[in-house]
Amino acid sequence: MTGELAEAVVDLAAIAGNVERIAGATSAAVMAVVKADGFGHGAVPVARAALSGGATWLGVTSATEALELRTAGLTAPVLSWLHSPATDFAALLAADVDVSVAAPELLDAVAAAARATGRTARVHLKIDTGMSRHGATADGWPELVAWSRKYEREGVLCVRGVWSHLATADSSPYGVTAQTAAFTEAVAYARDAGLDPELLHLANSAAVFTAPRTHFDLVRAGIAVYGVEPVPGRAFGLRPALTLRTQVIMVKRVPAGTGVSYQHTHVTSRPTTLALIPLGFADGIPRGVDGRAQVLLGGRRLPIIGRVAMDQCVVDAGDTDVHLGDPVTVLGPGDDGEPTAADWAAWAATNPHEILTGIGTRVPRRHEGKGTVASDAGVQGALPLQHHGRKRR
Repeated sequence: MTGELAEAVVDLAAIAGNVERIAGATSAAVMAVVKADGFGHGAVPVARAALSGGATWLGVTSATEALELRTAGLTAPVLSWLHSPATDFAALLAADVDVSVAAPELLDAVAAAARATGRTARVHLKIDTGMSRHGATADGWPELVAWSRKYEREGVLCVRGVWSHLATADSSPYGVTAQTAAFTEAVAYARDAGLDPELLHLANSAAVFTAPRTHFDLVRAGIAVYGVEPVPGRAFGLRPALTLRTQVIMVKRVPAGTGVSYQHTHVTSRPTTLALIPLGFADGIPRGVDGRAQVLLGGRRLPIIGRVAMDQCVVDAGDTDVHLGDPVTVLGPGDDGEPTAADWAAWAATNPHEILTGIGTRVPRRHEGKGTVASDAGVQGALPLQHHGRKRR
């Protein structure tokens, strides 16, 4: 550890290695999804490592995230997919960012930005195939396609892709089959209407390893990039990239019957040693995990007891010999017996995505290692954008 009370150490070689595994599981090109600051790992260093591991695209959800990548010098193709009519599409087009569109109103805004900047917008049309979330409905698809074709003929935009998102790839092959059929039908309609998208993409992390029929031209890998196995109960050789570490900042011996933290939700049943660690729910420790969650301290998993506070929580060390400054591993790959993000997700009744993205910004990130190829892949001076599209077969 550095002089900080806590740190999140990100293994960039693990990121690159995970992307290599993803790329090895498909003949399609790979998009590394680096939204939410790279799932809490740091978007820019993760993006560089992912590109070095074989990704050729980067995916984000906002204009701010896309422009951060460009400001950092990353030149690989970027798709940004959550927008409103008020989005500064001109800035995205000027930065050579592809944008997703799911409604005619957004298409109008993109076209207006293209006219204002004199640039041809590259758009990916999104169809809702069963997620009932983002994407045009089946009833709205013909209108979106018709307007897209009109704007293409006018030369203000190019429909580069058609895409959708899977709802049950980690749990139900039947849902995947139905969504794939709906996606194929939507693509056929778009092509019959005169569109010729070069990139079709549907697969998420789980589908990369379990549903090759969904791969099409591009797969979008999110949680798998960070080393979390995307299908419960199955392992694909991924390595968790983030380790959250802290240290003991107070030790006290207490008798049986001692109430711990707010509302005394835990009362000690025996004399025990309490170790205080300086991480709380503002740092990503879920508030309601007392009595279930554990950390690695002194070579043993020990429980967190009492209500987790904003900045700190209490570990029941029992009779373990604990001292001020002793290292604590909150989560990591599990190599030394420490809990993983998947363990924390189970304790908090959530998913690993929420655990990783919930690690607060006051926990500094320290990045170690490099990718396995050129660590500057996709940055200024690397291959031009046109070389980063569909994987050659």
